[in-house]
Amino acid sequence: MTSDQMGALNEKLGVRIIESSAERLVATMPVEGNTQPYGLLHGGASVALAETLGSMGSALHAEQYGRIPVGVDINATHHRSATSGIVTGTATAIHLGRTSAAYEIVIVDEAGKRLCTSRITCALIEPR
Repeated sequence: MTSDQMGALNEKLGVRIIESSAERLVATMPVEGNTQPYGLLHGGASVALAETLGSMGSALHAEQYGRIPVGVDINATHHRSATSGIVTGTATAIHLGRTSAAYEIVIVDEAGKRLCTSRITCALIEPR
């Protein structure tokens, strides 16, 4: 995937896709440059990583129906903080339908400790 396909936000966040299929996606993101004023990984950066993975998975799935994904719901629970290193997000499909797709995204630190759990639902719509 080229940086044009990743979008400007993901480029700024330093997101790197490691694995991608409609069923499972994995990406990394550095903590450095993505912190809030107290030096902790910004919750919004975690949510942006989660949305990237869920939206990309939904797009891969939607191709077979000639549809495109649009996000309709995302939530996140932040379990612990990170102050340095690389975080890894893994999105696992929980529903792959004709008109919607949903993913659970788990973000962990380099020690494998869970930082964030997110869920996203995308509607799969006809392109305009």
